Amino acid sequence: MPRANNTRAQREARHKRVRKNVVGTSERPRLCVFRSSKNIYAQIIDDSQHHTLVSASTMDKDLAASGAKKAKMEQARLVGAAIAKKASEKGIAQVVFDRGGYKYHGRVKTLAEAAREEGLVF
Repeated sequence: MPRANNTRAQREARHKRVRKNVVGTSERPRLCVFRSSKNIYAQIIDDSQHHTLVSASTMDKDLAASGAKKAKMEQARLVGAAIAKKASEKGIAQVVFDRGGYKYHGRVKTLAEAAREEGLVF
């Protein structure tokens, strides 16, 4: 099995294992992070209702225009700040952080720290 497919399968298995315990509720929804090789995505999800409440990514038009020529770490910081601002507009102050099976390092850590700096509590 090629290494790329094996690492992806391992990440997905880690994510499934973590998701057994990390659940978003109406009072405290789940902040889910997905990162690809070029982009990073964040969603705030209410698992009890099965709804995405807020989302932000580097593919959004406003973020794509402002972060087009920036490094991936800076783009992750912009996405973290954007998700926190959108959450505060919807009245969401606390979330449960779901790192999606990724290590809490690099772009995932930068996104989380930027969201915390903007006032999101987790």
